[in-house]
Amino acid sequence: MFWWKNPKRSKFGRWLDQEGIAQVDFAERSKVSRNTIWRICNNRDYIPSPVIMKKVMSTVRRMDKNKQIQDFFDI
Repeated sequence: MFWWKNPKRSKFGRWLDQEGIAQVDFAERSKVSRNTIWRICNNRDYIPSPVIMKKVMSTVRRMDKNKQIQDFFDI
């Protein structure tokens, strides 16, 4: 699981890695495209639209109820 060790990985990407969740699996659960999930995970400056943010955070909260938007994105 740690073969890439990408130092530019975003907070969201590192959280997915720690939880052992594949980007493809998260994309299917959240009903967001794989490309968008890849962009969220690998681009620290990318901030998704409010609709995408809501889908992502509702899926995250199903896994960990204590997570907030500020834990992943600098808004």
